[in-house]
Amino acid sequence: MTTDDSVSNASSLTAAPTNAPRKRFFHFWRCFWLAFLVISLGYAWYCFYVPANSVAWADDFDTAQQQAVAEGKPMVLFFTSQWCVPCRIMKRNVWADDQVSAVVNESLVPVAIDIYDPRSAATIERYRVAATPVTVVTDSQGNPLQWKQGGLSKADFLDLLVAPEPSTDS
Repeated sequence: MTTDDSVSNASSLTAAPTNAPRKRFFHFWRCFWLAFLVISLGYAWYCFYVPANSVAWADDFDTAQQQAVAEGKPMVLFFTSQWCVPCRIMKRNVWADDQVSAVVNESLVPVAIDIYDPRSAATIERYRVAATPVTVVTDSQGNPLQWKQGGLSKADFLDLLVAPEPSTDS
């Protein structure tokens, strides 16, 4: 054994411990927070994403009522607002569905009513809407036949359209 070998062995025994465990710990938390950020942003995008739908929406309540009277069809009123997350979920899961679009376009006159639109104040007062979402099925004259407050699934919405007797669930 040479003196150089003995010096290198001695220096390796007295060297300061490495920071490898500390670096691994820091790397773990950096990866954790980066993954958390990506997942959170993806979820936020998903919550506010609303695909296009093929429902033939009327421009406003008066236009929808005129069309309903002319065609002899009932109306479906969807009271909504831009900030309403349950409304967005319904727009994504119910209104964007092809089966719902076909049923609504064939047998109803649909109208989406923004509760913060000043032109809709009379309609909101008429149906006493205080929260969103509210879905109302009316006859061609605008008399309520079915009423549901809160978000609906596709199955619940289709059941609302074929319900046998008027309801006023709030």
